Amino acid sequence: MRRGVRLPLEQLAPYLLTVPNSPTPLDWLAAFSNSNPVEIEVGFGKGLFLLTAANAHPEVNFLGIEIERKYQLFTANRVAKRGLANVRLACADARAFLRECVAADCVQAVHVYFPDPWWKRRHHKRRLWSAEFAAECERVLRPGGRLFVATDVAEYFAVISALLEACPRLRPVATPAVKQPAHDLDFLTNFERKSLRAGKPVYRSLHEKLGSPRKE
Repeated sequence: MRRGVRLPLEQLAPYLLTVPNSPTPLDWLAAFSNSNPVEIEVGFGKGLFLLTAANAHPEVNFLGIEIERKYQLFTANRVAKRGLANVRLACADARAFLRECVAADCVQAVHVYFPDPWWKRRHHKRRLWSAEFAAECERVLRPGGRLFVATDVAEYFAVISALLEACPRLRPVATPAVKQPAHDLDFLTNFERKSLRAGKPVYRSLHEKLGSPRKE
């Protein structure tokens, strides 16, 4: 199938997750038709991470959450062309979605890459990261689950780091070494590719959920 072909909606439907109208924890078995571990990406954009990770790890289910419908459909088109049965895509506000649709201690990993920094101070309230969102990430992870974060905005990274430091069941662990990309699609996300090619630093963190709150 040549690049650029848009598949009909009925072919995308298997990859589009219906968001419940009322607060209801998702049934992963019903969503994916298997009991494999689940990882969530918040704000998947054009889907590069999901495509790469799902292809590399067919034994893992990946749920992407994106607030923009156009990106949900764009990424679903890419997923469908590759037949990645282990991907589902939700169009929702991730802050509400985690709170209302994801049970506690049920997710293997949460990935949050290059969230919108909302630069102007009066827009900071629109930022994804807050104490409440950090607590939700902590809640949905199972013990031993991991939270991956990356951004190219130093100020925002400092804010995120402080929020995660306040979560009693998250502990920082060393981030994996970043390999040199071998080709144009060998990046974590499109934003990472853009930042690295512009010579901008990328700030990364990795946290693991403890079985009980850490001792100070």
